[in-house]
Amino acid sequence: MKASAFLLTLALLYPQAGAMNGVQVLLTTGDQSHLLTPEQLNFTPQDPNLTTTIEVNKEVEYQTMEGVGAALTESSAHLIHSLSPEKQKEVLEGFFDPQKGIGMDVVRLPIGASDFALGNYTHNDLPWGETDPELKKFSLQRDQQAVIPTLQQALGINKDLTVVASPWSAPAWMKVGNSRTAADGLGKGRLNPEFESSYAQYFVKFIQGYWEAGIPIHLVTVQNEPHHESYGYPTMRMEFDQQGRFVSEHLRPALDQAGLKTGILVWDHNWNEPDYPLAVLSSEKVRQSVAGTAWHCYGGDVSNQSIVHDRYPELGTYFTECSGGEWSPQFSNNLMWTTQNLLIGATRNWAKTVLMWNLALDEEHGPTNGGCGNCRGVITLHKDGTLEKNVETYLFSHYGKVVRKGAKRIESTTKPGEWESVAFQNPDGSLALIVMNPQNTPLSFQVNAGQHFQYSLPAQSVATFHWQPPL
Repeated sequence: MKASAFLLTLALLYPQAGAMNGVQVLLTTGDQSHLLTPEQLNFTPQDPNLTTTIEVNKEVEYQTMEGVGAALTESSAHLIHSLSPEKQKEVLEGFFDPQKGIGMDVVRLPIGASDFALGNYTHNDLPWGETDPELKKFSLQRDQQAVIPTLQQALGINKDLTVVASPWSAPAWMKVGNSRTAADGLGKGRLNPEFESSYAQYFVKFIQGYWEAGIPIHLVTVQNEPHHESYGYPTMRMEFDQQGRFVSEHLRPALDQAGLKTGILVWDHNWNEPDYPLAVLSSEKVRQSVAGTAWHCYGGDVSNQSIVHDRYPELGTYFTECSGGEWSPQFSNNLMWTTQNLLIGATRNWAKTVLMWNLALDEEHGPTNGGCGNCRGVITLHKDGTLEKNVETYLFSHYGKVVRKGAKRIESTTKPGEWESVAFQNPDGSLALIVMNPQNTPLSFQVNAGQHFQYSLPAQSVATFHWQPPL
């Protein structure tokens, strides 16, 4: 589908919230017969014959939401920035404008190269054997080619965009073994304690440089996937004791001294190792230095987010990465898994953000930089200029088109295996309820939120309900 047609379709899907009358519905079915199809419901009396009732209680509030989004890797930025100015605007509106597109409120930004870049780099690369503890050769020149201009345009569309930045590796000269990758896998790809202070200033210079470009960095994670090492692209193993020391003794003091309010997130890896963030956060000094924890989807169960949250409820929970790919090509399977585990699962387990990996990749799943060879972007930008919406486009629209930054997650009933739900109250008072039906038969239910409405949700489907309750 052409990008212009894609945006026109999304623009017609959903009326302005101020015009709401009754309940507005968006429906996406696993068989793709409905893709963000808009419907309208009226409130009705309670039906005692309907056995399934979803209770929504706005008086019980949980976390404050930042929103959904994806990562602007160098690969994604390159593809978008290579389009004509008119196409760039259309594609970015498709991501960040809730009326014309998905309504993303968050973007993740690699600090230096990731496995989706045009090559390996950091912002302070030096010849072998040289060091630069004062960072006199620090430069954002590489990002100025595509990443910074693209992000500036995105902020022109959504000025309240939250930016989360994550490093895949420190500069090689800061690491034992002088390598941006895992080196020999025996600890030689780790941060050299001698340069922990310099590495903290590396974060400071990155944040300051982006501020000068008009881009606020709201959050940083200490290290992307600190328990993953690769020989093919930049990685850096970091154990919990070093992460805690680096945060409390170097990074937080350096940010504070520079007058930067940027929050720090620890872990930034899979659900299967909650013991790591628990160990980092066992230090009161660390807890006072950070904004919370970050999580990925590639191992473990989403409920482990709640283990850490319940121990330290004063800290935020952020879900920062999951990727679709050709290992799971079926639309319905992806719709169900991602709704269950991310849109509903992550938020019901305290996540303030839900982020996918690449915003955009090409039809060859790239450009890649030694990592995943079959990952899928939220959209696919074909070399002939056409744009293909992937399942994540529709799915994240179920949240982004109706739930705004600052919304509160509120109480709603859920029954895993039969139906699942999550509910929010927006800053304007409107309510949003997302419901999935994982079963192979339709689900008839009513919603009780003081007012009642009824709906029959097709098999393997997701629906969002949006309404303004009486004052």
